[in-house]
Amino acid sequence: MKRFLSLIMVLVLIVSVTGCGQDSQTSSDEGSVEKLEENYDVVVIGGGGAGLTAAITAKEQGANVVLLEKMSFVGGNTLISGGEMAAANNWVQKDLEIEDSTDIHYEDTLKGGDNEGDEEIVRTLVDNALSTAEWLRDDVKVEFEKDHLYQFGGHSVKRSLIPKGATGNELITKLKAKAKELEVPIKLETKATDLITDDKGKVVGVKAENKDKQELTFNANKGVVIATGGFGASVEMRKKYNQEYGDNYLTTNNVGATGDGIRMAEKVGAELIQMDYIQTYPVCNPKTGAISYVADTRFDGAVLINKEGKRFVEELDRRDVISEAIISQSDQFGYLIWDSKIAENSKMDKHQNEYEKLERDGLIYKAETLEDVAKFFDISVENFTKTIEKYNEFAAKGEDEDFNRKGDIVSIDKAPFYIQKVTPSVHHTMGGIKIDKDAHVISTDGNIIPGLFAAGEVTGGVHGTNRLGSNAITDIMVFGKIAGENVAK
Repeated sequence: MKRFLSLIMVLVLIVSVTGCGQDSQTSSDEGSVEKLEENYDVVVIGGGGAGLTAAITAKEQGANVVLLEKMSFVGGNTLISGGEMAAANNWVQKDLEIEDSTDIHYEDTLKGGDNEGDEEIVRTLVDNALSTAEWLRDDVKVEFEKDHLYQFGGHSVKRSLIPKGATGNELITKLKAKAKELEVPIKLETKATDLITDDKGKVVGVKAENKDKQELTFNANKGVVIATGGFGASVEMRKKYNQEYGDNYLTTNNVGATGDGIRMAEKVGAELIQMDYIQTYPVCNPKTGAISYVADTRFDGAVLINKEGKRFVEELDRRDVISEAIISQSDQFGYLIWDSKIAENSKMDKHQNEYEKLERDGLIYKAETLEDVAKFFDISVENFTKTIEKYNEFAAKGEDEDFNRKGDIVSIDKAPFYIQKVTPSVHHTMGGIKIDKDAHVISTDGNIIPGLFAAGEVTGGVHGTNRLGSNAITDIMVFGKIAGENVAK
């Protein structure tokens, strides 16, 4: 029941953020007549970040494009993400005089996934990250913060661009507007069910079903792009590929992330790889499973402690490491602590709506003393105050002697103080359809499936065992763009 409530709440959040219902770009509007068969150069399946990027790019290459989305709104997981995008040598790094390189980003990404990522794919990812971010900024008109970057766990430096509002809403709003400007038709409530192949095995179209259960055919003269996301919202698929992540976990994913594209591709012979690699996000809402953006204070200095009032993990370690550390605690929860300095540095007020909901649900508390924030969650006051005193000594020295924390070590000493209860939730599925560096789908016999491309979380082999924070947006944008360019040729 908790899982279903979580998914419903995510859906409500999406609709409230976007105001989306039926879209003016869909042919499913009331009063319109649905054509049962339509012809295009390119059919894109999935209206999240990867799908919108692929559709826009293919259209900019001169192709006649249609986008199919099974939900009543566009956005996918991108919409409910933080929207941050890792790109080495970006313009904000230069302004802040942060030294970086694509080679460092490459090594961080491989290492973060235990060197299980495809080296050629990872090289393509990091080498195209900056130009893709510049395309988003200059062509799509996405606004990024000009003086603030995040350093997610596993990254050597601050390199993650932050969109306006620090959510994926900025990305989706601008991508949707660009698609509308280019007159790309978006068919909402249109669920792709099967890929159509010719007698030579080339993918030449898509079978779909609309809200009235009519079967639709979308022919594709040049090809099809699958951009339907992962399977984090499908307990059935999670159990199938990794029993550890069954219904004992809530999910941060939108309700549409059920692995549809993976199954469609498998039916036409696509190879699926690394399907057992499933990632949890460590600091989520214990009641809903939703990712917490208030908890982004972690990137600006917040400290994780346990019920006993002690630190137990490096706060900027890999997501899987932090998640496993939290689950191993006595109550399977973590407690984030920060002060007013960190709240200001993290621009926490951007997430005031979430903060107020957490407060109503008793999951966050603000007080004038450290003793009071500890008492709120019945944490050992003696241990807690000693832990913070010790940490503040580390901050004064500039070195975390217990866990070797990355990034800036900021003292927690200026009231008011905040404490937030967090727990891991299924966040990203690293496995999926095998592709090459040009986003072609690869078959089980190692050959390219002609006419079929894939991009984003629906693919496997990009991140290895574990994805670094903000590499997902880089992935969907870089390979969405590559898929759009190549399918339009």
